[in-house]
Parts: sequence; C-alpha cells; structure tokens
Amino acid sequence: MDRRTLGEVGPVTEIGLGTWNIGGDWGDVSDEAGREAVRTALDAGVDFLDTADVYGDGSSERHVAAVLDERDAHDEVTVATKAGRRLDPHTAEGYDAGNLERFVDRSRENLNEDTLDLLQLHCPPTETYYRPETFDALADLQEEGKIAHYGVSVEKVEEALKAIEYPGVETVQLVFNPLRQRAAGLFFEEAKRRDVGVIVRVPLASGLLTGTIDRDATFPENDHRNFNREGDAFDVGETFAGVPLEAGVDAVEALEPHVPEDLTLAAFTLRWILDHDAVSTVIPGSTSPEHIRGNVAASGADPLPYRLHGLTRDVYDEHVADHVHHRW
Repeated sequence: MDRRTLGEVGPVTEIGLGTWNIGGDWGDVSDEAGREAVRTALDAGVDFLDTADVYGDGSSERHVAAVLDERDAHDEVTVATKAGRRLDPHTAEGYDAGNLERFVDRSRENLNEDTLDLLQLHCPPTETYYRPETFDALADLQEEGKIAHYGVSVEKVEEALKAIEYPGVETVQLVFNPLRQRAAGLFFEEAKRRDVGVIVRVPLASGLLTGTIDRDATFPENDHRNFNREGDAFDVGETFAGVPLEAGVDAVEALEPHVPEDLTLAAFTLRWILDHDAVSTVIPGSTSPEHIRGNVAASGADPLPYRLHGLTRDVYDEHVADHVHHRW
C-alpha cells in the first residue's frame, strides 16, 4: 500500500484503521472481534491506527495495545489517540495543562507506551482554538517526552484553519467524503501550504457510502446511528456525516450508477478521497475482515477521471450541500 507523509509524524499508509467502533457506540462488539479487526488491518499492511481515550472508556486503546504487544509491533505502527472528551462539563476551560497531562498519562498506560506517537485534541469547543495556553500545554507535554507529536480533531473547517495557525499543530483530523466536501477548498490549500498532515475520518458516512443502508434501516439501541440521529449525544456531523438519512440515500442512489464496474461504492469513495493530494491518510472503521481488506485495496485503484469528480460534486450540490456545507 502507498504511504503519504503525515506532517512531521512521518510516512504512514494512506489507508489506516479507525477504532471507534471497537470501543463503543456501534452496537455490541466483543473484545475478540475488536482485536481481530486490528490484526486484520495490520496483516493487510496498515501501519496507522486511530483511537481515543473515550472509545469504550479506554477499551479501544487497550485492544490496540494488546495486539501490538502480542506482535511486538509498537515500533512498526503509528498510533494516534485523542484527549478531552472525558471532561464533564466539556468546556474550553477544561483543556488546561493539568487535565491534558492526566488524560495523556492514562492513554500512555492504556496503550503501553512511554511516549504517545500522536495526541489530538478531541473535537473541543470552538473557543479552545482561541486559547494559546492549551497549545502551550501540548508543547510542554511534547518537551517532557510524553507525546511525540500533537494535532487536533475538529468538527468545523473554521476550527481547522484556526488550529494550524499554531506552529506546533502537525495534523488535523476532520470529516471529509462525497457527502461532506467543504474541506476541499481553503483548508486543503492551507494544509498543503503549511505541510500539515490531514487525517480523514467518517469517510463512508457511517455506512451510507457503502450502499447497504436504505431509508427504512434500523440500528441497535446502543448504535449512534440510532441514538445520535439528531445530535442528542454528540455532534450530529459524526452520524451519517450530518446528512439526514433520506437525503443521504438519495445522493447514494444518484452516485451508484456511475461507479466503475471494478469498484464497490466504498472503494469508489475511498479512492475519491485519496485523489485529493492534501489528504495524508483515511481511517475507515470496521470489524468485518472482508471490509477491512476491501478498504485497503482501494489504495491500489486508479485515480478517478475528472468526469467522476465533477459528477460527485454535482450530486453533492443537488442533494446534500444545503444540509451540511454551511454547518461544518
């Protein structure tokens, strides 16, 4: 699999693995299924894993550590984690030196690492990006050797643009896919200009862009596609990329007839994302070995022709832009 440079972190595989779903909020997933997902990704060539301290109250981090321990592979894989969402209340003021150090120490223990490869602020309130003391605290943790690199995971393009004004911010993680295209404008231009790494999450729009979800789809009670459809638990942009289910299905139905015969809709989507050269890595999540291997295979697909990029933009403009473009 091809590798791309992720800021100062270094080269990583352009398809990684997101591990939210092996920690929680995606229905029942056993510990063994979660660990097997990590094993499958590593066997397929993935060397970039993304997790967070709140995914299953740390269980996702511990699953990642367990697999890396059993393979003695800590030095071969870059692990990004996130901190901040443990705050209650979740306020900008809570992103201070004491709390960040406490969260980092907990993640170091969960991941069995003296130094975290990459720590990201976990979608903090917008006001956080206007508090230099938060980024000073991250720089201090880096100086102490508790984190090697730091970045941010954001909800809004505005937040991404503000974050990269801080020179120590090496990476930005955000939602980007055919149903959420705003980042492809000014932010991607600025990220390239500043050599900031870009991590794309929710690439398949919570499964919408696999073509397997219809208007009548139902989900388990403990699946965020059930309980967060209106943003009741966290930012609604994390569920179906913020697109109302019916509008998302309309967009998918408009796209599907144009997907090349040698690609699935999921592979088409991942290839579309990778055709944006500002993107460093994409982190689809799955517990299905077949899906994980299929996601990795998208790296080897040919770039899509300009015609399909234009058509994807037209579908976005017609079906979903009014729902998402101004919000994130």
